Amino acid sequence: MSTRKVVLASNNRGKLKEFSAILDAAGIIMVPQGELGVSEAEEPFCTFVENALTKARHASSATGLAALADDSGLCVNALNGAPGVHSARYAMLENGGEKSDRENNHLLVSKLAGITDRSADYIAVLVYVRSADDPRPLIVEGVWHGQIVDEPRGSNGFGYDPYFYLPDLGQTAAQMEPSVKNRHSHRAQALKKLLHSLLEQGGA
Repeated sequence: MSTRKVVLASNNRGKLKEFSAILDAAGIIMVPQGELGVSEAEEPFCTFVENALTKARHASSATGLAALADDSGLCVNALNGAPGVHSARYAMLENGGEKSDRENNHLLVSKLAGITDRSADYIAVLVYVRSADDPRPLIVEGVWHGQIVDEPRGSNGFGYDPYFYLPDLGQTAAQMEPSVKNRHSHRAQALKKLLHSLLEQGGA
């Protein structure tokens, strides 16, 4: 299988490593957009898929390469899907101040005080475009079902991981070894679906 360079519509080194580990099998070499001089795209939409598609088309338009983007977050059922696409900036948008995992988690737990339903989903949507005007982008979604706990558990991971409890695994995402998390997470699920689609299409 021939290799193909694809721009990752992110400068997150953790995502680059995770994506590359799986997509190497499809002959894809991931390059973060910052290395190619691509600016961050705006994410003005209220859905994961629209934001991911915007980021992918932006990166592809700027480089002339195929592009991969993701948009992900936490959706809590009792909060009508919040924080959703605003997961990374949840407290900042609600209360002002700086973007902070600690403040996001504090706000989340405070909003769930006294609420019995703690069910929540981590969502990851990946979009792959062959060109900026690709009429048939590959779009996949991964969903990780869990519950929100009141006290943090574990020191691995980031974001809401210390509060995202997996009943079937008996631990939070932050208590998992990275290798275990990368087999079960929403992003891992989405990547496997994307890999399957790419291999079906000969690496797209």
